[in-house]
Amino acid sequence: MKARTMRLGALLIVSVLVLTLTGCLCCLPTGSRTSPFAAVPTAELLSVDTALQPTPTALAPEVITSADAEELLLINVYKRVNPSVVHIRVIATMATDGFGLPEDEDYYGQGTGSGFVYDTDGHIVTNNHVVADGKEVQVTFPDGTSVMAEVVGVDPDSDLAVIKVDLPARQLTPVELGDSDALQIGQRAIAIGNPYGLRSTLTTGIISALGRSLPLGRLSQSIGSRFTIPELIQTDAAINPGNSGGPLLDSRGQVIGVNTAYDPDAFGVGFAVPVNMVKLVVPKLIKDGRYAYPWLGISGTDLSLDYVEAMSLPVKRGAIVLSVVPGSPADKAGLRGSNETVQMTGRELEIGGDVIVAINGVPVRQFEDILVYVIRQTEVGQRVTLTIIRDGREQKIEVRLAERPRD
Repeated sequence: MKARTMRLGALLIVSVLVLTLTGCLCCLPTGSRTSPFAAVPTAELLSVDTALQPTPTALAPEVITSADAEELLLINVYKRVNPSVVHIRVIATMATDGFGLPEDEDYYGQGTGSGFVYDTDGHIVTNNHVVADGKEVQVTFPDGTSVMAEVVGVDPDSDLAVIKVDLPARQLTPVELGDSDALQIGQRAIAIGNPYGLRSTLTTGIISALGRSLPLGRLSQSIGSRFTIPELIQTDAAINPGNSGGPLLDSRGQVIGVNTAYDPDAFGVGFAVPVNMVKLVVPKLIKDGRYAYPWLGISGTDLSLDYVEAMSLPVKRGAIVLSVVPGSPADKAGLRGSNETVQMTGRELEIGGDVIVAINGVPVRQFEDILVYVIRQTEVGQRVTLTIIRDGREQKIEVRLAERPRD
């Protein structure tokens, strides 16, 4: 009886083992499932275990190569240009209006920005609004070197300024200037600066648009511009407080603009002064401390279809003169501003002013064309010929340009 009990126990154990092994083998993706006692080689068991582990997504070699090239490009640009980008700390006089402070005392505030080395003489380019009204200007280089700087020249109308540090030429690495006239929408844009005081920060994006103009509402107030700044570069590379005055670069590491403004209510909308404006203004700031702009003395806007219909104009492109500054070159030449207001499609239009369609024979398609031509192609004292439409007829007016007023 005892022997029979032992045999039954043995059979039960074997049955459990068979069921257990069969269940395990049914879960395996490889190996024989026909015999529960078939031996599974050790190597096969290892391969099964490995197959259960997650594996990287396969990428084509050219994709990986392209990604590596992008990283290497940005790393290279940063290493080459970052030594030229400085952090600027400014102690400036504060306005006391509205704070209830005694008016017979001076109060100071602190601001920061960025800049870049222009030459081995110690000149550094930045924004005018970074150093405006500064009592003390301190410059810190990426290697930690800090020195005081003096303001050499400022130009509020382009929001550019030049400061100078006293350092040996061997410690200065000037940037390489590019050509903003050759830029295309969609190409890479790289910004290096000190947003929120976070030094030596690189951000990337693209050139979103070209030929933008400031003032743009509150943006113009934040940088203190008095006249329209034409040909600005728009980028979605992150531009934040502290980036002002730093360089906007292309893929070659050449400066294509000076980061100037951003819209705090619109993510990815920043603006930079084009480098060709830097080439025009900065040498004069270094030499004379100021830049003399030729000036017409008008304000206006692009000619839209509403103006064309309201004034029965024979042209569809140009710039309408809205106002003429008394005593300005345009006023002396007899140019007329708008003198009547009408309602068109739910808005008021100031009509009746001269419509400028060409300057020195160069077609004017929008008001900015006049600004760009006067700034880039003329000098103070030069005479220009404006082709205008007045009372439905074309005529020409000669204007002798004066220097733009400073107040």
